[in-house]
Amino acid sequence: MIEMAEIFCRHREEYLCQYGDRILPSHRKTIDDIIACRTPALGGSVYTCSCGKTERYSYHSCGNRHCPKCGNDNATLWVAKQSVRIPAVPCFLIGFTLPHELNRIIRSNQKECFNLLFRASSESIRKLAADPRLLGAQPGMLGVLHTWGRNISYHPHIHYVVPGGGIDKNDKWIFTPYKQKFFLPVRALSIIFRAKFRDGMKALGLYDAVPAEVWRKDWVVNCRRVGKGPEVIKYLSRYIYRVAITNSRILSLIDGEITFLYRPVDSDDWKKMKLPVLAFMARFLQHVLPRGFCKVRYYGFLHQRCGEKLKSIRKQLKLPVVTVTIPEPPRHFCPHCGDELILVRILQSQRGPP
Repeated sequence: MIEMAEIFCRHREEYLCQYGDRILPSHRKTIDDIIACRTPALGGSVYTCSCGKTERYSYHSCGNRHCPKCGNDNATLWVAKQSVRIPAVPCFLIGFTLPHELNRIIRSNQKECFNLLFRASSESIRKLAADPRLLGAQPGMLGVLHTWGRNISYHPHIHYVVPGGGIDKNDKWIFTPYKQKFFLPVRALSIIFRAKFRDGMKALGLYDAVPAEVWRKDWVVNCRRVGKGPEVIKYLSRYIYRVAITNSRILSLIDGEITFLYRPVDSDDWKKMKLPVLAFMARFLQHVLPRGFCKVRYYGFLHQRCGEKLKSIRKQLKLPVVTVTIPEPPRHFCPHCGDELILVRILQSQRGPP
């Protein structure tokens, strides 16, 4: 078993030499952060206990959102906060996927195209939900951007968690009229989404670079029921802080080739794939998002500024008031005497400024 940090450490210079000035600063930073994560380079803490038989070193994490080692603590805290906010009603998972013909353009204009993807997809849901024949209300949405497929290929798409209902102009809650089995027609969503994305590409000046057949094909939009709010949030947290590939899926680095596991769509069986190490690194790094880009966004009554509307919805639905429970940091104990380990000194970072 080999980790991403070791791959980057062993082949960093070769990769930088191969791609030179074409490497984005965010990619360089991600490489360096992953190499340094939980090593003496970032400093840390030393713990011991009264019996003197145990000394534990705890090195700092890099905090880079693309690092395979980081994110679990953030995911736990996010679940605690969002489980309180989202109403405990049946929810739907709506996915919007861009045609692969757009990949080259998107990679070269990530920030603009990802913002457009969020805008076009969220406005499509809002437009269709406003139709009185379907819902006639404003929905609440929580959207998460992903850029990878199961074999870490480039595959930009967004997942939305949408409670099965909305609020009308008087802030009255309205359940979807389809007995919680159906939310919005995906065929209509697909047509609206394609049109809004097309108009956005024109506004960005990128329309002429898109192959004409893209606008004639069906765009992939899917919708399925996924359980009640807090349950869905817990399920979704695995994807919020997940990176393109985890260390556990990387099997080996032999003769300049990486072997890793992936699970094809509509299959429960894991398969192996081999890639030259530099190609593997490039495939991983293409999923590094622009600096400061927000990959989780909230709309409608789930927006961060709609706390009062959420309170009104809970009251109308007679839902119990739930408080946020912040998980306590893990405690460590001596395997010899059983006493809790205590902090004895701080290790300073060995890495200089960037």
